[in-house]
This record gives sequence, structure tokens and C-alpha cells, in this order.
Amino acid sequence: MTRREPSRVLGTIAACAVIGATFATPTLAQAGQSSSDWPQWRGPNHDGISTEKGWSPKRKAELWYAFVGTGYAAVSIVGDNLYTAGHDPEAGKDTVYCIEADTGLVNWSASYECDTSNTMDRMHGGGTLTTPAVDGDNVYMGNREGRLYCFDAKTGKQKWSKDVAREYRVRPSRWGFAASPRIVDDMVIMNQGRVFAFSKDGKLLWKTERDYRDCYSTPTDFTVDGKKLLAVFNSVGLVILDRKTGEELAVHEFTNRSRVNAASPVVIGNKIFISSGYNKGCAMLEFTGDALKLLWESKVMRTQKSGVIYMNGHLFGFDQRGLECVDLNGEVKWTQRMTDGALSGGDGKLIIVSGNGDLVIAEATPEEYRELSRHKTLGGGVCWTVPVVSAGRIYCRNSKGDLVCVDHRGQKGLK
Repeated sequence: MTRREPSRVLGTIAACAVIGATFATPTLAQAGQSSSDWPQWRGPNHDGISTEKGWSPKRKAELWYAFVGTGYAAVSIVGDNLYTAGHDPEAGKDTVYCIEADTGLVNWSASYECDTSNTMDRMHGGGTLTTPAVDGDNVYMGNREGRLYCFDAKTGKQKWSKDVAREYRVRPSRWGFAASPRIVDDMVIMNQGRVFAFSKDGKLLWKTERDYRDCYSTPTDFTVDGKKLLAVFNSVGLVILDRKTGEELAVHEFTNRSRVNAASPVVIGNKIFISSGYNKGCAMLEFTGDALKLLWESKVMRTQKSGVIYMNGHLFGFDQRGLECVDLNGEVKWTQRMTDGALSGGDGKLIIVSGNGDLVIAEATPEEYRELSRHKTLGGGVCWTVPVVSAGRIYCRNSKGDLVCVDHRGQKGLK
């Protein structure tokens, strides 16, 4: 194990079916992309599932630790490089980092001003809320104040920035803008009250006519009958947009008392699963091509934060009672008591960070909760950041800014 002080690793912080319909099968986000790559929020196919095989459920060692500043930004990984971000409240700046994925050493860092001083931020520690998106030579990062930045992936040099909130007069959500940038069809998609599509050099391609106000969920792209679509979850509910134009095609109202819908929609063919906290619950809908049909609604799977994944024909995610497995009809298969945390999946397994900082690997099976390993990985802070597996290493982070790399490489290597 190599555990380094922040000053040695990162310097100072100043320097998160319709009958007859056809559906697109998810593919890796970039041509030539490695199965170990996780280039943006919720991974290569934006479903929270790693395509990597052969990693071990058993922990071998903690490989390195680094301090990246306060916040909830997850990691994005392309090739040998990891990208994440954190905040320094004393300097009033966010910093985006490019880090060697296998050593924890910094290749570059880039900082910009960001104010996290309001009361709502202090209630949960403030800091970064969005996750960098990596595409070719570019790294895109949105901040909680509604700005969008583009950095050179090799050098960290800022290529351009846009103050989206100010330029297009959208009001920040009470907790700040929390939806991560998505790279889809050579566009950078941002959910910031209105939904925006920018070209990769920062030109506005389209924006929605409607301002959906509070927005925390990162959109999910999907295709039905050749039509390219976006599923957007906001304070109004689930909204389906035409991906080429931003035209609103369908809306299903789904709100809770706090107007916080934060989990990304889960698309299964032409069915869309949404889940919300504050005792709201979840729903399964069907997109018919011009409308959303409610199939069922339930109080199970009340997911307030990181989101739900679909594996082996079932949904896995955090309910207010703990980790849960639910079938596509809304029936609970099992519930495991666990402090609210975050999860991803891959190779038939669930990768979980519990609210108290345990890294847990479990089977993604509806039969029963089967835990394969558990180790204390993070100490203190809030553990709401999604863990990521890449090249047999699992990366975990808490709100204090502790980033830990844990060795889960398989004996036979990765496939």
C-alpha cells in the first residue's frame, strides 16, 4: 500500500415494448475504446455497468490514496489516466485532476473559481457535484454554478468555457447544478433547468423551450424505431426529448416534496425506470413513440442519490431501507440492510460503497443477497460517490476528498 500526504501527491487544492418497435443495443461510447475505460458518468454505455471481465471480487491490497478536495465527483478513466475533481473552500476554487490510474501521481491539474458558501451547500459539505466527461482530446466539466469547461486531456489547458446559467438565464437548483456533462452523438448534453446541446467546441446546437427548473439527474440516451432520444429526469418528472432538436415529445409528472429527482433514468428497451427519494418511490413507464404510458408505480426502491442499475433481468439500487433487488414488475426480491451509499456493476457482480465507507462486492442475483467480500475503505465524510472498476482496480471516494485505489485484479488477468 502507498498512502501519500496530499501535498506530495496533488499539491495544494488551489494549484462528482411497443409491439413492432426496435431498440438500439448499447455499444461502447467511443470507437476503439478499451473494456477498462469508464469515460463519463455511469460508464461507457451510461448504465452504470462496466464491460470489463475477469476482475476478482476479493480485495488484494490498497494500492494508493490521494486527496482531491471536497465533493462528490466520481472518476472517469480512459487508458492510463483517471480524471476527477474537488473543491478547496478556503481558496474558493474547484480543481480538475488528471491522475495516473495505477500510481495516483498527478499528470496535471486545472483550477477555476467556484462559490460553495451558501447555507444549502454547508448542509452536506458542498464541493463538486458533477463528474468529468472524457472524449478524445477533450475533458468536459460542469460546475455547481452552471458553468461548462473544456480542457485539453493531455495538458489540462483550458480550451473554452461557457457560463451557461448566466448566458441563458437559468436559475440554479437549491443544491446547485449537479447533472454531469454527457457526450452523445458528437454533442455535449447538459441538464441545467433547460436541457442544452453544445458542439464539442462550445457552440449552442439547441436548447429546450421549457425550463424544467430544479435538475440533478444526468440524462440517458436511447433509440426507439431509429429515433434518437433523451430521457431526462427533473423536478417535473420524466421528460422525453428528440436528441436532434431538443423537442419535447412526452412528459410524465413525478415529483416529491423536495423537488429532488437525482437518479439517472434506467432504459430497458422502450421501458424506462425512474426512482426518487423523500418517500416518493419508483415507476416503470413505456415510451410508445409519442407518449409515456405508466405500467406501474410503487413505494419500493426510493432512490435519492446515485441511481439504479439493471443486471440479470433485475434492478438493483438503494431504497431508504437499504440495498434492494426488484424485478421489472416492481416485486421486491430481497432487501439488505445497509446505510445509503452508491453502487455500480460488472461481470455479474455489484460494486457497492456503503454509507459508512465499506467497499462491498456482492452477486447480482435475484435469488438472495450474496456478499462476496467487504472491507473498510473510506473513513469519515459522506459516501455517496459511485465506485468505478477499471483494469481490475476499484476506485472509491468520499465527500472529504479521500480517493482510494484498491487492487481487485484477477489471477488470470483481465479479458
